[in-house]
Amino acid sequence: MKRFIVLFFLAACFPLAPNAAAAPQSYFYPFVNPYEATVMELPRNFEVRLPEKVPSREFTLKVFPAREIPPAFWYEDGLVCTLAYQNHRAPLVFIIAGTGASHNTPRMVKLRSALYQGGFHVISLTSPTHMDFVVNASSGLPGDPLDDARDLYRVMEMAYDAVRDTIDVSGFDLAGYSLGAFNAAFVARLDEEEKRFNFSKVLLINPPVSLYESVAALDQLLVENVPQGMEQFDAWFRSVFAEFSHVSREVGPGSLSGDFIYSAYKRFPPNEENLAALIGLSFRMSAANMIFTADVMNGGGYIVPRNARLTATSSLTRYATVSLHTRFTDYFDEWFFPNRRHREPSLTRQALLARMSLRSQEAYLRNADKVGLIHNEDDIILAPGDIDYLQGVFGGRARLFPTGGHMGNMFHPDVVSFMIDFLAGKER
Repeated sequence: MKRFIVLFFLAACFPLAPNAAAAPQSYFYPFVNPYEATVMELPRNFEVRLPEKVPSREFTLKVFPAREIPPAFWYEDGLVCTLAYQNHRAPLVFIIAGTGASHNTPRMVKLRSALYQGGFHVISLTSPTHMDFVVNASSGLPGDPLDDARDLYRVMEMAYDAVRDTIDVSGFDLAGYSLGAFNAAFVARLDEEEKRFNFSKVLLINPPVSLYESVAALDQLLVENVPQGMEQFDAWFRSVFAEFSHVSREVGPGSLSGDFIYSAYKRFPPNEENLAALIGLSFRMSAANMIFTADVMNGGGYIVPRNARLTATSSLTRYATVSLHTRFTDYFDEWFFPNRRHREPSLTRQALLARMSLRSQEAYLRNADKVGLIHNEDDIILAPGDIDYLQGVFGGRARLFPTGGHMGNMFHPDVVSFMIDFLAGKER
């Protein structure tokens, strides 16, 4: 079981419109190829300087105390969050992790440190697509942005209740990156109705416009770039992890940090196809982890047979194999959409696809002065026309950088400076 989980946790990873904010003239990013930018992230000498230690502590939420956890997930015992705290009155920022990422991945640790350094209390939240969230906090199948927003909002309320007596909070903000940014847009809209936090600022960092289109594009990177085609996927997959194991022995075990990816990347021929395939593999693993977990939590019938009785010692190899060969589009068409239509008989496929897009929130986002955007013009998860669309929606509340890939420049000093200034309400 642990071997299965370890494999899947490895994934935890145009012209400007007149009213859109361009990157500062001094902005420099060392990687021009967007795939390389996405994989490599920033060398340390280009990154913003962050504090080595941040006052923080983890705490666990029992979101559904009566929920019976399947024996296969015997080690799950609540949803863990992280609080970074100031020793004075300060705004509290909730940050939502990206696809398949937990509250304490290296990227979340850095983001938490950056916001703490900017003067905020911070609560880090695991993505609704991560196994821990699916098991402990999801109300159904992950992927519906309305359901995911309600689940996240519930967790935020419980998380604040758990720490409110230990921190002095002057107000609330919200941020997320990648899928977490997409989630944040829907959570912000929900808060307009519920008014539990009345967020002062909401920052979306590299969100997809259409969730379906972005994940389908990421999946396609794998399909189109596995050497010798998907018929050789299993052999290629084994070779990739053989290389990663070599790197682990040389530089030490750990998560897919920028330094680890850089060391692993040097072992592969430096061409665009290999980079694209690795990015696609990372997403496929995150999706497979989510799909398997959601299937077990909902009684099976998709990856795992309904009559299967998985225990702590059950072999999951065959389920892992099936999951890794399952595309997100398969999940959507074969299970996710039928499940939603069972709950909403009048729901059409096109209506669900429309719901899974920022366009469904356009009227709100266009007029919500408190919601800002950071994005890169070469972000690989965007479709043609998406940058122009986002410029039109966010106007002067958008800061667009010419290079950086998908979040590769997330800790560039100019990017972090905009994050802090926007959340602090400083005019630029």
